[in-house]
Amino acid sequence: MKEKNITIVSRDAPRRNGKTDWARLDAMTDEEIEASIAGDPDWEEFKDIDWSKAVLVIPPKKKAISIRVDEDVLDYFKRQGAGYQRRMNAVLRSYMQQKRKKRA
Repeated sequence: MKEKNITIVSRDAPRRNGKTDWARLDAMTDEEIEASIAGDPDWEEFKDIDWSKAVLVIPPKKKAISIRVDEDVLDYFKRQGAGYQRRMNAVLRSYMQQKRKKRA
């Protein structure tokens, strides 16, 4: 039997340290941080965005359920790759919103 890589995710589990060198970042001046950002090619598409009116959006709380769906439906979403449950949720949300609009 093939072994599978299993990742256990828990809000109660201790957080792992990332790759960020926080001590180095804390030692940098605002000017040095700005220069570092300006030199990052990944920042190019974001540099002209006005972030002053940005709003933090916290996604709604998810609830774990057990649901039976047709095999071909599940296979369709899984074939689209990682995040299939999120996409299924988006389809259900769209359906719910359309039904709400019709009632109003």
